[in-house]
Amino acid sequence: MMGGGSDLDVAFEWLCNKANGGDFLILRAHGGDDYNSYVNGLCKANSVATLIIPDRNSAEDPAVAAIIGRAEAVFIAGGDQANYIHFWKGTPVQDAINADIAAGKPIGGTSAGLAVEGEFLYGALNDPADAELHSPEALSNPFHNQVTVVSGFLKIPHLDNLITDSHFAKRDRMGRTLVFLARIMEDKMAKHPREVAVDEKSTVLVESDGKATVVGSGKGAYFLRPNHAPEVCKQNVPLEFHDVSVYHVATGGHFDLNTWTGDGGNSYSLTVEKGVVRSTQPDHGIY
Repeated sequence: MMGGGSDLDVAFEWLCNKANGGDFLILRAHGGDDYNSYVNGLCKANSVATLIIPDRNSAEDPAVAAIIGRAEAVFIAGGDQANYIHFWKGTPVQDAINADIAAGKPIGGTSAGLAVEGEFLYGALNDPADAELHSPEALSNPFHNQVTVVSGFLKIPHLDNLITDSHFAKRDRMGRTLVFLARIMEDKMAKHPREVAVDEKSTVLVESDGKATVVGSGKGAYFLRPNHAPEVCKQNVPLEFHDVSVYHVATGGHFDLNTWTGDGGNSYSLTVEKGVVRSTQPDHGIY
């Protein structure tokens, strides 16, 4: 689970090793095949290829699903996760990716590719071009038009009941992610949702048993768990949300997604009062 920004060699090497030298497939909705030479330089893979699926008609093509089915590792590139939902959700592409996952094949993603890995995801469905949802806008109105939470795309072990986010500290996404968690609870999508949020230049490497290691040069990963439902989560009213537990894991630290415990990290709590995020850390920092 890569948080975006510069790609990390160690993460791609890890994913390649999990594929045992098999066929490595990059999926994207737009862009080129520049990942091919990069991955080939890191991996001893049978093949490295990029499959661009730019619309729903392409995603309905049985040949496209067949290519995904033959991959030994799948990596979802960055971009706009709304495209992955609009173009791939409910198509043979979605089925083929989930079949690969169910067969035990490794999967990875960066930025938008990370954002779609959890059971819940920020769909970015109503975002204007190049205008992402920012924390102050979401905190002041949890039902802002751009707060779109989607579920039912990928089924990855240990990422059920969980939302993922990227570019986390770098783009100051803590406030909006607290809104996503609040909306999941307010909309009765889940009673006890959790979150894995990864900063730029950081990656969370999750083994098949749910135990994870954080690598990279960014600020690492943040594991969030609300302890109860939000007090106020209404249209055009600032969010009130108390006692959200956070465990921050820097590079070299570990976290167990099954027990929701870690080592080498820092534990603190966040509270949102009238749309303002407050922290129990000594310096009052939210990250």
